[in-house]
Amino acid sequence: MKSVASKIKPKSGFSHFFHILLLLVLPTLVFIFVRIELPMLAAATILFSKWRMFAVRPRYWLANIRANAVDIIVGLSILVFMSSTYSFGWQFLWAAIYAVWLIYLKPGTSILKVSVQSGIGQLFGLMSLFLLSGTDVDSYFVSKTVLTVSAWAICYLSARHFFSAFDEKYSSFLSHLWGYFAAALTWVLSHWLIFYGQISQVTILLTVIGFSLASLYYLDYNDRLTPLVQKQFVFMMIAIVVVVLVASEWGTKSI
Repeated sequence: MKSVASKIKPKSGFSHFFHILLLLVLPTLVFIFVRIELPMLAAATILFSKWRMFAVRPRYWLANIRANAVDIIVGLSILVFMSSTYSFGWQFLWAAIYAVWLIYLKPGTSILKVSVQSGIGQLFGLMSLFLLSGTDVDSYFVSKTVLTVSAWAICYLSARHFFSAFDEKYSSFLSHLWGYFAAALTWVLSHWLIFYGQISQVTILLTVIGFSLASLYYLDYNDRLTPLVQKQFVFMMIAIVVVVLVASEWGTKSI
């Protein structure tokens, strides 16, 4: 007998094809709304697509929100990327990336795919957050406090998603710890926001450090972490962080 999950998400036949078509509706609508300059309606569509989170008893709402947080972060981030350009090609490309996320990456439940999901969620979330703020952190929406809290939420939720693939009894503590580190780093560097193209130095630092720590954890979990590999990861992480900090023009970029 087929499971309920397999009926909801069929893997072959006409039902599978129809399921993919339904998934393509969301990026298509987001693309159309952005083209006609209705980004708020696009954001509402993304959020409304998660209505099933609340189709259960209220005591499960928080857990459902946490489980779907990375998907929401990616969707809203792609909306920010699409809205930040008027180029039809770039907007279409971001819509295509969103479709790949919904069809291929998001349904994955393996350790590797969940890890990739959390990494993309954190990267896209931080990129869009600082893209919205730019170098102006004086307005209420992008005040240092809001920026710090938002960075904490993105990194905390991404970490919780990452640890959900592992049998880690300290997942909550480790996620809070990573979120706190991200918040502290964001608070300090928000006084000297520096951008390399469209990416802030905060995003680069948190991505490099987060990727290194996640890789070390993944290798250690699978008993593949040797002292040499550990030293290589730590050395590369420190080297990249030092290069970013030293190469930054702190004096001319300070706020």
